[in-house]
Amino acid sequence: MLRRWGMMNDVSTESVSDRNRRWAATMEGYEGGSDDVTIAHKDSSATINAERSVNANVSGTLADREAQLDDLLVSGATRSSGAGMRARAEAPDEFRTCFERDRDRILHSSAFRRLAGKTQVFVFPDDHMRTRLTHALEVAQVATGIARAVGLNVALTEAIALGHDCGHGPGGHASEEALDPFVVGGFDHATWGANVSLAPLNLCVQTLDGIRNHSWSRPAPSTPEGEVVSWADRIAYVCHDFEDAVSAGIVEPDDLPSLVRERCGERRGQQLGAFINAMIRTIRATGVIGMDARHAEALAAFRTFNYESIYLRGASRQQATAVVGMLRALVEHYASHPQLIPDVAERGGEVESPARALEEAVAYVAGMTDRFACRSAVTLLEWPIDQLPNGIDR
Repeated sequence: MLRRWGMMNDVSTESVSDRNRRWAATMEGYEGGSDDVTIAHKDSSATINAERSVNANVSGTLADREAQLDDLLVSGATRSSGAGMRARAEAPDEFRTCFERDRDRILHSSAFRRLAGKTQVFVFPDDHMRTRLTHALEVAQVATGIARAVGLNVALTEAIALGHDCGHGPGGHASEEALDPFVVGGFDHATWGANVSLAPLNLCVQTLDGIRNHSWSRPAPSTPEGEVVSWADRIAYVCHDFEDAVSAGIVEPDDLPSLVRERCGERRGQQLGAFINAMIRTIRATGVIGMDARHAEALAAFRTFNYESIYLRGASRQQATAVVGMLRALVEHYASHPQLIPDVAERGGEVESPARALEEAVAYVAGMTDRFACRSAVTLLEWPIDQLPNGIDR
């Protein structure tokens, strides 16, 4: 029977639509055969064999579940163990493996959410174009598809994939050039993400290693799951960046090199399938996390085309120049006025040194979304609207 919900008595029935009344009537759910169980649907009949579930260790102890999952992994895959290797020791979760916890922490983090407002290729993209957030989700799909098929740790793979770009600043890769002068050794989104953006989450060392080293210019990741994400990142962005560029009228489908079209197809779905399946076949045949030479050549040609026709075109360089100038000016302003940085303000508005003020300023600006950075520049610096990155809502 329907559980009672009395709040409707406080609302005039004349002001409540039938739809709202039906929705409100489900507020507390329904009795599921006893007062101890609540179900979501009045006619729900979904049940499982609870005794068999426990006996199969599906919902047994965490150690039982880890052992069951480990049996599905190939030799060389990363095993889950207790709470995982973390900078700060933690007790293990009751049900989730350490890498599943990492995945969940990243998914619910503010650094991950802010990727929705950060440039992938186009500043302030149209409705159907990618952002850093949708890019991360597509990388996760590619990476887990490969990992699952070859017997690697899917949870670790997904955690690395979702977190791999959390260190990106506003305005795409131009933010790295903008922030370079303010960071010892230069600003790299991969290391920044692992060492700064996601540091409060206390992630496992394997997860942080994969995030820190996902870029091909970095040292190799220490796990095969990290290597898979490195490939998945490249596979995902060459395919979806080209699709977005076609949608924007920057290139035409037939502009893609014939080598790519002949080996991987003309549509994104065909291309993703070709590259993913090539990796799966290669890993299964050789044990090496890589791709056969024929498809790797096509991937390289695809990426080269994107660089020449999309990333380095005149409009992209102009956009990057605008981003660099704006972000550097913001860093300098916040470094001179650290009390404007929320974290500093919460601590009383004081910092111990100019060097620390600069660190705070870089971290704050690097975390901004595109729109927030542009609005801050206009509000604080009276930045000219016509000098903002292309694509800003005018």
